[in-house]
Amino acid sequence: MSALWPGAAQAAAQTDERVVLIGVPGLQWSDLSPGITPNLWRLAGQSAAGSLSVRTVGRVTCPYDAWLTVSAGTRSAVGYGCGLSPAPDPGPTGAVIPGYGYLHEVAGQKGAGTLGEAVHAAGQCTLAIGPGAALALADRTGKVDVYASSPAQLDAGLLTRCRVIAADVDDLIRPYVAAGRLPAAEEQLTPRQRTTALRLADAKVGALLSVLPEDAGVLLAGLSDHGGTPHLRVAMMRHGDVSGRFLGAASTHREDITILPDITATMLSMTGVPVPATVIGVPWQAGESRTGGTEAARVELKNADVAGQMIREMGGIFFTAVAVLQVAFYVVAFLLLRRRRGLPGVRVAAVALASLPVATYLVNLTPWHHTGTPMLALVGGIAGFALLLAAAALAGPWRRSPLGPLTVVTGVTAAVLGGDLLTGTTLQLNSVMGYTAVVGARYYGLGNIPFALFATSVLLLAATIAHRLTRLDRGRAAVAAVVVLGCAAMILGGWPGVGSDFGGVIAFVPGIAVTALLIGGQRVSLVKLGAFCVAGGVTVMTIAYLDYMRPPASQTHLGRFVGQVFTGEALDVILRKLGAMLSTLLSPNLMPIVIAAFAFLIYALLRPEAASAGILPAAFTHSPALKAGLIGTLISGVVGMLVNDSGAAVLSMALALGVPLTLSVGIRALNDGPAPDEAGLRAPDDGTPHRTGAGVPEGEAPYEGGQDSASSSLVSRSN
Repeated sequence: MSALWPGAAQAAAQTDERVVLIGVPGLQWSDLSPGITPNLWRLAGQSAAGSLSVRTVGRVTCPYDAWLTVSAGTRSAVGYGCGLSPAPDPGPTGAVIPGYGYLHEVAGQKGAGTLGEAVHAAGQCTLAIGPGAALALADRTGKVDVYASSPAQLDAGLLTRCRVIAADVDDLIRPYVAAGRLPAAEEQLTPRQRTTALRLADAKVGALLSVLPEDAGVLLAGLSDHGGTPHLRVAMMRHGDVSGRFLGAASTHREDITILPDITATMLSMTGVPVPATVIGVPWQAGESRTGGTEAARVELKNADVAGQMIREMGGIFFTAVAVLQVAFYVVAFLLLRRRRGLPGVRVAAVALASLPVATYLVNLTPWHHTGTPMLALVGGIAGFALLLAAAALAGPWRRSPLGPLTVVTGVTAAVLGGDLLTGTTLQLNSVMGYTAVVGARYYGLGNIPFALFATSVLLLAATIAHRLTRLDRGRAAVAAVVVLGCAAMILGGWPGVGSDFGGVIAFVPGIAVTALLIGGQRVSLVKLGAFCVAGGVTVMTIAYLDYMRPPASQTHLGRFVGQVFTGEALDVILRKLGAMLSTLLSPNLMPIVIAAFAFLIYALLRPEAASAGILPAAFTHSPALKAGLIGTLISGVVGMLVNDSGAAVLSMALALGVPLTLSVGIRALNDGPAPDEAGLRAPDDGTPHRTGAGVPEGEAPYEGGQDSASSSLVSRSN
């Protein structure tokens, strides 16, 4: 499904109408059918339809956390294993949720009651039907103005008292809850039991719809998970002429995906109540008309969940396989290179491994999740694209150049990811090296692993361009090429609504600067490196502040982070991401790649002949610019690991792409024999080639790129 397009219809534009939220926790698109759920099926035909990502804080979302998130307008959780919402205590005027102060004072849910407070501040009242609805509409004291425990207690007169109404239809989720908790099992009901629960929920929805005022806009949401596995849930909006359209939101930049906090913004917007600044959601939007009727929409939205589930389930297996292949490659390469045997095979394996990451995005050009065997289609597609790219890199006219395959693989990787950013990131969504709405960590833009691949491919590609320019004795142009290409990619990756990557900008700036300085023949001190990291932080905060200056509904998470800095909530976000980053350092799928690649790289630099038959020195002698690009890549990878919640994933993927390609260059350069006097290199009596081309300011130490200098520190400690 394509990304949300500019100027999409604002179907939930600000009005002063009545809105009714019907929450059916656990409802999926695969549940709907004309025979079992006739009322829901009829409503789907009258509504804009989409998928709801229900992720809050944990891996799965229970009904309590879901309703609490609607109340706060931001992802929230009660703080322990949970199930259904607490039943309110009815009173002469509405109802009060018992122990509501716990959420503010103990659970730290400062946003609880935001929706109800906003409605009351506008002089309106709230009507809740069922416990979950009361939790969503309660103000900060836990009070809801009008309360009914079930639709049977309602009449038309009661429904006209308030313009903000919510109903908790818990018949589907209630059989799953045991001892007050949502189970860890994927599916604990038999098909017959789930069908029975669906019929009860459908009947209650039908009863509610039959008594609603005609002027009421209806939002129906699947709201929560029903077991230990996350899924995409049902989202419908019946409001005006939106039937036959997909339902999305600017928060996800998708025309068919919304998130829980969007419900808060939608309810307030439809009733003309100002949306508080702390609400991170935006109003639902009806997008383009969908082809086919209700059944076609149901199948497409069900397939979206299938794709997300497949990616979620395959992610661990895939990264384990990648880790095994990477470690095996370095072990075999170490043994073969020491004996100078099998060098062509090592080169082929290196290029094939480096072709694998971009293949995980290219496979989304095929309808793999629409096939009868999606797992087989996905794995086969990834392998096919990887082999096709490796064959093109090794068999084209550029194969005779040591840098040829590297240029092809990095060029294709950079072009695919850059093009994906410009066209709505349809390739990164539901990719094993991207993200999925089922997990709900990101919905658009440049993910952390794609950033690592994008930065690595751009820096190495820029290094090959610089190599060519230095051969033409155009040192200044070589430096300019790195800066221009790197900065263009950095802005693309960090710009709000395009890449929207916060940590990526911080990490990209020092990588670009180090690469450019080394190609220009200058040393890089720790002081300079620190200054570059600060510059990255200043750059991304500038971009984020510009995003913050836009209207709230148009802001991305970059702008909202600036708002959280002003409100004092930013520290919680930073600590949560820091905890996530630290947890990746123990990942069995990621750290083996980092350890194996770094061990091979460092040993090969310190003991070039013993470790790699001189492969790395040969690569760096052939192209000092390549060494600069690899060092810049490592700098970006390390900084990216420290500032992103994906942590070790960033550095491991940078190494997985950069190091094998560098080895492929060295093998070809070694087979070609000693490099001629090119790129401004000369061979003095001591055998250490020094760069004498343009771009080395007078008085600066020249950049050393020969074999003897290969074991030097990556970053000098002197200014």
